[in-house]
Amino acid sequence: MNTTQVTTASDAASSILGGTDTTTTTPLPQQTLGQDDFLKLLVAQMSAQDPLNPVSNSDFIAQMAQFSTLQQTTTMQTDLASMASQQGIVQANNLIGRNVSVTNADGSMANGTVSAVQITNGTPQIVVNGVAYDLSAVSAIAPPTQQPSMQAF
Repeated sequence: MNTTQVTTASDAASSILGGTDTTTTTPLPQQTLGQDDFLKLLVAQMSAQDPLNPVSNSDFIAQMAQFSTLQQTTTMQTDLASMASQQGIVQANNLIGRNVSVTNADGSMANGTVSAVQITNGTPQIVVNGVAYDLSAVSAIAPPTQQPSMQAF
């Protein structure tokens, strides 16, 4: 029967996260820990603690609060990135039909009316004179031209 005795909390964490021989120099791929991993580490830490000097409940609660805060921050960062992407799409859509000046890749300027918006790799681009430009290439925006109103007689 193959048994492994865990002597310290770090050994327990290493065994749970799949750590092996510490003498190898192969870098491990970066991994993201989830809530399940945290709970496994918590159980390992509790089972490997010194019975004469146990970790206090407040330390465990503090660790749990820190993990919860980290998880919420990560979620908020993802939501903010999504909102920024959506805002870029709205800005590009608002330029349709407007005359703009854009900077070409060679530094020259081009003028024209925004005829469409296309999304490339999640980034909105405006189409001016048949060429797609990032929103950062826009250097000037002219007010939309007023259509003459038709009056009924």
